[in-house]
Amino acid sequence: MFFRKKGKLKREYDQALLQSLDEAKENWNQQRSIDEMSVDYNLNLHCSSKIAEAKYFFLFREAKHRKIVIKR
Repeated sequence: MFFRKKGKLKREYDQALLQSLDEAKENWNQQRSIDEMSVDYNLNLHCSSKIAEAKYFFLFREAKHRKIVIKR
């Protein structure tokens, strides 16, 4: 009786996590492509690429820990 919302809340947070994961992956791919296309070495671009990569892999590990299955 009291725990009926548990499954619904988990699904909502899983969907929010998947959305954040997709956004982080897009951001990481954009930063990586900008970093690869730059002619000279720019520390700020390299750092932003590494930060985006760290955010993506953090969310990826969280999704793996929560055992989220992507159905596409």
